[in-house]
Amino acid sequence: MRCVIARYPFELTKDGVLASMKGITPELVTGESVTIGRRRYPVKQVGQVITRQDRRDFTSGEVVRAMARLGFTCHAHPDAAPVGVPTPLQSASALLGGTATP
Repeated sequence: MRCVIARYPFELTKDGVLASMKGITPELVTGESVTIGRRRYPVKQVGQVITRQDRRDFTSGEVVRAMARLGFTCHAHPDAAPVGVPTPLQSASALLGGTATP
């Protein structure tokens, strides 16, 4: 499939993206993400790997559109923690005997 990311044309295939991302450890997801195989990657990380461009050169929307057209599942934002579940900072503070307030 032909797509344009950061004003450059790319010929992408689902198998090619899977091969490119094989062995890549997902970074922490803080925004839009895409599921590739059984892992969930930030779209900027995927874009950087498949295009070999700096993350500042393209938008996450460009990568999301390309990945969706290839059949990958895209996510708008990371799942929020349920209400009442302590954050890691609150948990660590509680273990140290302090009190952490959000």
